[in-house]
Amino acid sequence: MTDVELRHLTTFSAVVDEGSFGRAASRLGYTQSTVSQHIAALERAIGGRLFDRPGGPRRVQLTPLGEVILTHAAELLAKADAMHTVVERFKAGEGRLTIGTFQSVSNTLLPVLIHRLRDEFPHCDIRLSEHESEFPDLSTVDLLFYDLPVDGVEHIKLLDDPYHLVAPSGRFPVGPVDLSELDRAPMIAWPPDCAQPALEQALADGGIHHEFVFRAAGNETVLSMVRAGLGSAILPRLAIHGAITDQGLSIHALRPTIAPREIYLVRQARRTPSPLAARAAQLAAKIATDIYHDPPGRLRPGNP
Repeated sequence: MTDVELRHLTTFSAVVDEGSFGRAASRLGYTQSTVSQHIAALERAIGGRLFDRPGGPRRVQLTPLGEVILTHAAELLAKADAMHTVVERFKAGEGRLTIGTFQSVSNTLLPVLIHRLRDEFPHCDIRLSEHESEFPDLSTVDLLFYDLPVDGVEHIKLLDDPYHLVAPSGRFPVGPVDLSELDRAPMIAWPPDCAQPALEQALADGGIHHEFVFRAAGNETVLSMVRAGLGSAILPRLAIHGAITDQGLSIHALRPTIAPREIYLVRQARRTPSPLAARAAQLAAKIATDIYHDPPGRLRPGNP
């Protein structure tokens, strides 16, 4: 039974439907001898005759063994056809894609990415997992946006995300702000995980003493605390994307600059991506390039 081939079952089914080897050959585009060879090979694999051949113009008849095989052949061919359909849909991007993300990307790059994916693949199933961790679990996602390089995985760097100072409106004059002016100044910050420790170390290396009066994981919470006058914050560009026109805040370049946060797209090493995941990675790189090359005037250094 291990030698049964789907093409032989297809030929068998055609002979049953057409009633003769000749008409089955015409339907399948085979020669009659090829049909005979397929049926002979199937009979050898099954271990018995499948057709009684009366000869002449009369229809061939199924043997009792042929009757048994007919039902199972139909089921196998139907399953094979269903599998072919699923595979073709998968290749066309109609699969599931789970994306790991974090809030800065979720609010900027991700909506554009999902919109473009759904334009190209209307029936794709996109699921999101937003969980910031120093040790991400890549086994649960197809792609992961992350703000640190990760060893032992496949990754592409999407963009450098430069840091800016966000202050209550009027707190500093328009223009760049020297880091020295932030020494012992009240500051609002993210919790000390992911890229935040590198930022705080850069400040310490520059002789800036930390005076963090409040920490919050949410960008909007940090910005609200700054707007309320509790302190200033140093945040990367993606995190303040929606606050550029906020009249209660002023956004300033830093002098000297701090090394930018790096945004990566990562996935498990040595795993073949689905067509949908591969296309998502291509689009993410393109969208990140567009964001990186946005006109710098959109981030005005110090709102009047």
